[in-house]
Amino acid sequence: MTDFFPQIARFVTSSFDPTVEACEVMQLSLLDWMACGRSGATEPVAVAARAAGMVLTSGDQGAVVFGSPQRFPAGFAALINGATSHALDYDDTHFAHIGHPSVVILSAVMAIAAGRPTTEVIKASLIGAEVSVRAGVWLGRSHYQAGFHQTATAGAFGATAAVGYILGLTEAQMGDAFGLVASRSGGLKAQFGTMAKPMNAGFAAQAGVEAALLVAHGVAANPVAADEFAGRYAGERDLSALDGLGHAWRMIEVSHKFHACCHGLHAALEALGTLDISDVAAISLRTHSRWRSVCNQPSPTTGLGAKFSYTTVLCMAANGIDTARMDSYGEPFVLSPECIAIRDCVTVVFDDNMSETAAEVIVTRADGAKLTAKHDLLAPQGMTLRRAKVRAKTAALLGPDIADQIWDVIVAGADPGDMARLMS
Repeated sequence: MTDFFPQIARFVTSSFDPTVEACEVMQLSLLDWMACGRSGATEPVAVAARAAGMVLTSGDQGAVVFGSPQRFPAGFAALINGATSHALDYDDTHFAHIGHPSVVILSAVMAIAAGRPTTEVIKASLIGAEVSVRAGVWLGRSHYQAGFHQTATAGAFGATAAVGYILGLTEAQMGDAFGLVASRSGGLKAQFGTMAKPMNAGFAAQAGVEAALLVAHGVAANPVAADEFAGRYAGERDLSALDGLGHAWRMIEVSHKFHACCHGLHAALEALGTLDISDVAAISLRTHSRWRSVCNQPSPTTGLGAKFSYTTVLCMAANGIDTARMDSYGEPFVLSPECIAIRDCVTVVFDDNMSETAAEVIVTRADGAKLTAKHDLLAPQGMTLRRAKVRAKTAALLGPDIADQIWDVIVAGADPGDMARLMS
C-alpha cells in the first residue's frame, strides 16, 4: 500500500501560489481548449453527445457546452465538453503523464465555474492538471502498455482534485472523493481511432465532477480505494511522482499540438517539414517503440484512423497537404491512389534507444539524394515562441477576432460567464 493519495489530498487543500510560468502555460492551454472545443463542436461525437444529453438529463440545466445554446447539468456538460474538445485530437499532451491533461481538467472546471473569476479557473485547473500528471506518472508505463488510457484514468483523479478545490473540500473529503472516483476511473486504448476515444476524456471529466459533488453533499467512500487503483490496473505505484509536489509545477512541461493528429506523429512531421520533399521516392522514419501500438496504423481507411498513422500523415505532408488543418484528414485522400502510392514507400523503424519524444526522418528523392532531419518535441521552447504558436493556431481555427476575444477574457481574469458566451 502506498501513501500517494493522502499526500495528493493534502496538496489540493493546502494554501499556495502557483508560479507565474505555470499560470501562463495554463492560460495558453485554456485558450487552446476553447479553440479545440469550438472547432470540434460539429464533429459527429460532439453532435451525438449533445443529442444524448438532451434525452438523459433533466433538472437544473446550468452549464454551457460547445456548439449549443442548451445548458446541461454539470456532470453531463463536463462529459460533452470533454468529448467535444478532444474530438479533433488537437489538444495538449503531457508526455510524462502519457495523456492529455487539459481536455479533462478544463471540461470539469468550466462545468462548475459560473460566478468565479478566470484567475480561480486557472488555479483550480493547475491543481487538477498537476494531480492528473502526477497520477499518470504514478501509474506509469505498465498501466499504459496494459491497454489503459491515462487521459481517462489519471485524468479522472485530476478532475476530482480541481472540482474538489473549487468546492472547498477538506483534506478528509478529498480522500473520500479520490476513493469514490477510483470506482469510476477507466478508459481503454482499444478505442483509439474511434469516436469512443474522445468519449474517454468526457467520461473522466464527468466522473471527477460527480465524485467531488457527491462527497460535498455527504457521500462517504473508502479513501484506500484510490491507492489500490494502481495495483488493480497494472500500475507501477511510482512514488517519484510526488517529487517537488507543491513547488515544481509539471504542467509547464505540457506540449501543445500544431498538427491535428496523434501527438506521437508530431516529431516526425516537424522533422520532415525541415526537408525538401519534392520528388519523394521513399521515406524512412525512426522513432521509439512506445508508439508502435498507438499511432502505427499502416493502412487506415477513415479520417480518424489517419490521425493515428505514420505512413498516412507523412504521405499527406509529402503531397503538400497541411497536417495542421482539421479538414485535411478526410477519407477521399486517405483512399486515393496518391496516398496509397507514397504510403507504401514509407518505412517505420522502432528503436528503444530513441527518446520517446523524438524522431529521425530520412527522405530518399527520385534522383537518389538522401536528406535527414531529427526533431525532439521536448527541445527547449521559450514562453514567447510558445505563446505565439498557440495564438497563431487558435486564430487559424477560430479566426483572429474570436481568438483575440477569448484571449482577452483569459488574461483579464474576468468572470467565466464571459468565456461561456464565447463557447459557441
